[in-house]
Amino acid sequence: MRFNNHRNLCGLHATFSPSQSAWLRYDDEKAMKVYANRKAAEMGTRLHQWAKDTIDLGMKQPRSKQTICAYINDAIGFKMSTEVVLFYSDRFFGTADAICYRNGVLRIHDLKTGEKPASIEQLEVYAALFCLEYHIKPSDIEIQLRLYQNNEVVCHNPTAEEIVPIMDKIVHLDKIFRKLEEED
Repeated sequence: MRFNNHRNLCGLHATFSPSQSAWLRYDDEKAMKVYANRKAAEMGTRLHQWAKDTIDLGMKQPRSKQTICAYINDAIGFKMSTEVVLFYSDRFFGTADAICYRNGVLRIHDLKTGEKPASIEQLEVYAALFCLEYHIKPSDIEIQLRLYQNNEVVCHNPTAEEIVPIMDKIVHLDKIFRKLEEED
């Protein structure tokens, strides 16, 4: 038999796929909610890409209270790099939406497009990964974190006492996982 070719779908997963068959037990309302959440996630991905391109091109946006405009304008104003991978190991890494390190100040901004309130903890993990990757002591720098969501900007300046335990946890868990892998 010659099977139909679906190259455009290779590596993708359907919202309602056989490998995640819990949807068989969804009522219509739950199925519509899952579908809406998937669409919202896709829109978030598109907005992140548009924001990255806009920042990289230096295209300031009109001043407004809109989250995305404030995020773009601040990233351009602070001359931040976009979508930067911060790497400690294959088990511990992440991509910061916007980041810069200059004159002893680490600045990390994150754009959230969903309704669910986000946690600044994610940005603290990025700061910990930065310090681990670049061998910088959190006590030697100033850290400024910003979370952009729902037309608000949450600012946080964590101390070394907040970042060091995250770094320690990453190093500790990575050692455990590395040892487990060596035993396999």
